[in-house]
Amino acid sequence: MKYTTLPNTDIKISKICLGSMTWGNQNSETEGHAQLDYALEQGVNFIDTAELYPTPATAETQGKTSEIIGTWLNKTGNRDKIVLASKIAGTGDYTAHIRKTGFSPEAIQDAVNSELKRLQTDYIDLFQLHWPERQTNFFGVRDYNHNPNDAWQDNFNEILNSLDVLIKSGKIRHIGMSNEKAWGAMRYLEESNINNLPRMATIQNAYSLLNRIFEGDMAEVSIRENLGLLAYSPMAFGVLSGKYVKKIDIENSRLNLYPRFARYSSEQSTKATKCYLKIAEDNNMSLAQMSLAFVNQRPFLTSNIIGASNLEQLKENINSINITLSEDILEQINAVHAAIPNPAP
Repeated sequence: MKYTTLPNTDIKISKICLGSMTWGNQNSETEGHAQLDYALEQGVNFIDTAELYPTPATAETQGKTSEIIGTWLNKTGNRDKIVLASKIAGTGDYTAHIRKTGFSPEAIQDAVNSELKRLQTDYIDLFQLHWPERQTNFFGVRDYNHNPNDAWQDNFNEILNSLDVLIKSGKIRHIGMSNEKAWGAMRYLEESNINNLPRMATIQNAYSLLNRIFEGDMAEVSIRENLGLLAYSPMAFGVLSGKYVKKIDIENSRLNLYPRFARYSSEQSTKATKCYLKIAEDNNMSLAQMSLAFVNQRPFLTSNIIGASNLEQLKENINSINITLSEDILEQINAVHAAIPNPAP
């Protein structure tokens, strides 16, 4: 395994992070525990969850993923061996079953306290805001279109103060954001600098061969401000395994179970995937390993969040850390990107 540090801290984390959003829905508790055991054996010490999980989000399953991690921690006593990240859900119809109060001080307190109980731990190493409260372009929306009637009011300072209270209480150690844009990221950093408030350490955004939007403006913010990317969906919901274009997917493959997760299923995404598959096969790699190795090598990456529905997938995904793509392969990848840029924003 390769390691880095959580930005602006001395906390060592693996460059592969184990994502967990299928546990409690697509995967059982037993399977989740097996993935945790295997990942830890391979040197993965960074685990990511959210109060929302598993996905798709429902009132019946909400929080089950964190509960599965909690029972594993209780059973194994491995809390001191891992770095644990979680998130508070943003607002919207998708999360109305959790709460409707956004990132209010009370909501943040409730989210942290509830997660601590589910996770059976006294502290969360990295607590993140799952997506912005304001109306902006995330979750597959390509361009920003301003809504002058957006009811959101600037609360960056209030949020950081709420998180500061929890840091001082010892319930969380560090903070991060997710699905955030350059303006929001810089506003958080500005508030931290001006008012001596806790600083965002990471940003968890989508990043893959099919979605390199992060390189447009956030990459510069990330490098110059030491705001580490935690890349999610590096496999594009499994599309970058190649199984859908090769038509070897099975009935319980993720996009067959949940066809509404169509972010990576456009005609242009399929066209690009076929091109990337050829590059991988021409170089004696699986598309999955090439896709993950590409993300692993990015200069702004802090950790690459992988997920798997079975141990065979997990083994292949973790092994990507041992692959280094040559300049020739990177040039071929960039040629496809130039021809079909960001087909799945």
